[in-house]
Amino acid sequence: MGHSKELSEFKRGTVIGCHLCSKSICEISLLLNIPRSTVSGIITKRKQLGTTAT
Repeated sequence: MGHSKELSEFKRGTVIGCHLCSKSICEISLLLNIPRSTVSGIITKRKQLGTTAT
């Protein structure tokens, strides 16, 4: 299993922007070509902590 790079702050912000525009996790994942689990994690972290910082 390989190591993946951390998403940029811009890409994490784009995930949140899509979420705020009522896009589903699946739609965001397909649109930005990142795993659904990553999208879900970013959204969950934003809701719980109010930040997308790593």
